[in-house]
Amino acid sequence: MENSNAQKILKALQSEVNANGINTSAIIPELKKLREFALLEEKPYLVKALRLACEHIDKNNDFLIGIPSDEPIEENTEIKSESSANESFTYFISLMLDLENKHNVADLKEYNQQFQQF
Repeated sequence: MENSNAQKILKALQSEVNANGINTSAIIPELKKLREFALLEEKPYLVKALRLACEHIDKNNDFLIGIPSDEPIEENTEIKSESSANESFTYFISLMLDLENKHNVADLKEYNQQFQQF
């Protein structure tokens, strides 16, 4: 994301999750703020990723989507350990820091697919 305020929110979210884990009451409002910035930047895949992440975290009280890999994803794969959920969420957020990187955009789109299949 290009907006400096969005960048600050992204970095704060990473710090929050690294320090306290997935805290839905702290994370969801920040993801909603980021979604507003994504709308302004006109990046539909990012708007979708943030909406799906909010819905997923709200429904599951955790981030149960794994980090996308280069290999095919097995059906019904979910993260079991809290550290893996934290790592995956932190990676998800880090992708948004550099949307000029085509691999980051591809991974965000992969997250979107995983959210929808979950």
